[in-house]
Amino acid sequence: MAARRRRPALRLCAAVFLLDLAFCKGHVEDLDDSFKENRKDDIWLVDFYAPWCGHCKKLEPIWNEVGLEMKSIGSPVKVGKMDATSYSSIASEFGVRGYPTIKLLKGDLAYNYRGPRTKDDIIEFAHRVSGALIRPLPSQQMFEHMQKRHRVFFVYIGGESPLKEKYIDAASELIVYTYFFSASEEVVPAYVTLKEMPAVLVFKDETYFVYDEYEDGDLSSWINRERFQNYLTMDGFLLYELGDTGKLVAIAVIDEKNTSVEHTRLKSIIQEVARDYRDQFHRDFQFGHMDGNDYINTLLMDELKVPTVVVLNTSNQQYFLLDRQIKNAEDMVQFINNILEGTVDAQGGDSILQRLKRIVFDAKSTVVSIFRSSPLMGCFLFGLPLGVISIMCYGIYTADADGGYIEERYEVSKSEPDGPEPAGESQEPPEPGAGESLLPAPQEPKDVLEKKKD
Repeated sequence: MAARRRRPALRLCAAVFLLDLAFCKGHVEDLDDSFKENRKDDIWLVDFYAPWCGHCKKLEPIWNEVGLEMKSIGSPVKVGKMDATSYSSIASEFGVRGYPTIKLLKGDLAYNYRGPRTKDDIIEFAHRVSGALIRPLPSQQMFEHMQKRHRVFFVYIGGESPLKEKYIDAASELIVYTYFFSASEEVVPAYVTLKEMPAVLVFKDETYFVYDEYEDGDLSSWINRERFQNYLTMDGFLLYELGDTGKLVAIAVIDEKNTSVEHTRLKSIIQEVARDYRDQFHRDFQFGHMDGNDYINTLLMDELKVPTVVVLNTSNQQYFLLDRQIKNAEDMVQFINNILEGTVDAQGGDSILQRLKRIVFDAKSTVVSIFRSSPLMGCFLFGLPLGVISIMCYGIYTADADGGYIEERYEVSKSEPDGPEPAGESQEPPEPGAGESLLPAPQEPKDVLEKKKD
């Protein structure tokens, strides 16, 4: 009876789930070749996908949620998806080279999304890029609201100037990563001290930093370096993004499930250095921690013991390992200073030898991962080609042997006429001597021949 009662409930749940799924899909438009001509009148957030792509299939339910959320909040951004394999010419026109590719199309501009594939991050990207390039902050209340809402943002303070033109150019390039604002000097909080005007500031980590053209160089490069918080929880995607900053990355590699003193102590030391020495190191260093050593081991092609500290140069694949035991923040500061002074040997790099080592390591890792995840599949993938190659080699070897035997027989048959013929085979008659007749001898009578046989 209980089982019979559960069946209608399960059917109802399944029906509700399918209805919700269809409802979500209804807010994502399937785009075709007519999209090229009609898109410029609206702002579009488009997922270029391939039907066979596994990552695209994982993104599909998230993308449906994005479409539903954007519709429910009344966003002017339309959400769509396009099969890039069916409409390859349109996809290539927008520079699609991998799947899935997320782009926001705004007039003649196309912005690539490179952040985490979560609903909130994608929606935040759409709001940031679809709005004004540089948003004004008209009051102190609005300024304080932005500080609470955004962890990192940039502000131009002042009137028209060459610096503002550079700021606009940088914003048009980097709006995909962060927010850009403008404000007057009266709106800026009282704790902000400006030596000269106009100025560009970054607000993050409950403080601010002022752009200095002489010390920081190009404005776009400075914004690209400063768009991250000083301390971060690291993963593979974030390390890839940090490669564009040119900063060294100091990472405490720990096991977050391990609550022992050594694991928590190293993390606390890195956090303390990032907080208390940020004025000294923020131009050259990024700080953070990473849970587990799997990704680091792959990056370094080595086995690191956990917990430890490693300093990465993500721009050239070099890394620095501890040359001392880190007991406190002062030891870590000394280690960082030694790296900056060049007294700590760098390992790794992107030399030809390291690239060859990387190829071998990646191939080995791929084979091992295949056999670990699916031994039967590994045997099939590698056993079948080896079997075919073995059969081919055996066929070539036996063909060579047969050819040699036939050739040997041919040589023997050529040499046989020079030697004596075996008995029982007809021989050519000897040439007649002098005085012998060349005419054939007369045949003897039949009865004489029979007597001779007897």
